[in-house]
Amino acid sequence: MLNRFISGGIVCATMLVGAQTAHAQQQTVNFTLGYFTVHGEDARTAGDVLVANRQFLLFDVNDFNSASLGGEWLFPLANFLEGGIGVSLSKQTVPTVYRDFVANDGTEIASEMRLRMVPTTFSVRLLPLGHHNAFQPYIGGGLAVIAWRYAETGDFVDFNNNNQVFRGSFVNTGADVGPAVIGGVRGGGRTFSAGFEIRYQSAEGKLDNQFAGSKIDLGGWTYNGTFGYRF
Repeated sequence: MLNRFISGGIVCATMLVGAQTAHAQQQTVNFTLGYFTVHGEDARTAGDVLVANRQFLLFDVNDFNSASLGGEWLFPLANFLEGGIGVSLSKQTVPTVYRDFVANDGTEIASEMRLRMVPTTFSVRLLPLGHHNAFQPYIGGGLAVIAWRYAETGDFVDFNNNNQVFRGSFVNTGADVGPAVIGGVRGGGRTFSAGFEIRYQSAEGKLDNQFAGSKIDLGGWTYNGTFGYRF
């Protein structure tokens, strides 16, 4: 994990040096509001806990889709290049019950799964029309350092102890690095900008043996509206 953070630090330092040596151009503080969609069941990493849980719990993987909120500093690196350092947040709670089991009194055995992700993304973007055009399409990529927390809380069946029902809470956290790809368009004047973009991130976290799966797939697509202040 240390090597992953060192890699992110090197990317950040390189981008900052580029920003200092670029021509005097506007920087932007960007705010994003959008919708994050997780990888579908057929596209998730092998050993994923959500795929494993669907063998005995009632829910859909896309129940983990959620709103996304973020902020980003954008700065010029060259006439047609831009760097970005941004942080966003998405989280979702999904209630579920066992598919084939109920409690002794006939009630459902209910629990909740919670997934929170906070990606910090270091990106470089190509602006084919340059920084000074009022209409600016862009495409780019970089690294996402994704801090995450996955939890299951509620009532559970112990399949190794005569299917006894017990109450518990299981939590894992981590931070993992993966690639990020960004594409979008924006327009505006000297002070404000607005636009739309699509982001893709890919990473996976390791879970301990408390869970039915050994990993949590952190990848997916985010569809953002963007709102910027230029200075």
